[in-house]
Amino acid sequence: MKKLLKRIGFTVLVLFVLLNIMSAFHAYKFTHFYSDAPPLKKPEQMGFGEKASAIFFGVQYPKSKVVDSLLIPHETLVLKTEDSLKLSAWLIKKNSTTTSNFVHKGTIIMFHGHGSSKSGMIREANAFYRMGYEVLMVDFRAHGNSDGNMCSIGYYESKDVKAAYDFVKNTGKKNIVLWGVSLGASSIIKSIQDYTLTPNKVILEMPFGSLSNAIKGRLKIMGLPVQPMATLLGVWGGVELGLNAFNHNPGEYAKKITAPVLLQWGKQDPRVTEAETDSIFANISSKQKQLVKYENCGHVSLCKNENTKWLATVGAFLN
Repeated sequence: MKKLLKRIGFTVLVLFVLLNIMSAFHAYKFTHFYSDAPPLKKPEQMGFGEKASAIFFGVQYPKSKVVDSLLIPHETLVLKTEDSLKLSAWLIKKNSTTTSNFVHKGTIIMFHGHGSSKSGMIREANAFYRMGYEVLMVDFRAHGNSDGNMCSIGYYESKDVKAAYDFVKNTGKKNIVLWGVSLGASSIIKSIQDYTLTPNKVILEMPFGSLSNAIKGRLKIMGLPVQPMATLLGVWGGVELGLNAFNHNPGEYAKKITAPVLLQWGKQDPRVTEAETDSIFANISSKQKQLVKYENCGHVSLCKNENTKWLATVGAFLN
């Protein structure tokens, strides 16, 4: 009996150690990007060895590429964060030689999602410009042409939001709107709390309510067991990033938002739940807030997939 208990205890210990090793690898690779990493493959494109490696050691994410297919004249800027990182950004502003009918309504600062870049927001930027807004499109740290290779899933990215907001504010612009999708939206929420930013309006698309929920959503998509992996990933991710992952809760930070807010979410979203979205909306302190849900969209560009509804909703909110 004692031998059996020892064997069981040893087996449990080995499994516990293996799970922690797996979690440490997954946490590190999910939050770091590599310029020399090969393109990501879908599971059905992987051989047995590649699938096993992905399950046990995680996937190495390539740093997002920037493809400048933006046809509107624009400047490339470098913004500096308070922790001395350089961020790449595009500024689309009124050009008197080509846009004589442009009516300047304000400036919209745009922030992309995890693994994307400023070139992933071109469709939305074009729409905002046609509505009469100048646009600043920012590459987060570790993304696109910006410095760094570590992504903190919105925690330190709040510094990037502040850097962009301060840049526009210091140019004397009056009507400043913050727009973000997924990681971008959650980073905006945290930055408003951390730095008491006072944008005139805020548009949030598919923000996650907590880092724990974001991890769970990712595990579901990968087909991995949510628990105990979610907890272990939170622990190791926090150790590697130097933060308390379980206290990173944009849903709670939302209580600090007092500007008019448009919160948008797709009903087919496999990562952010409806309950999570409703909770964020309930926590927003602004008396002028609107929640719009898209029937046929998942965790993707709402502008691209339900363009007519998106244009009407966003246009009405901005006006």
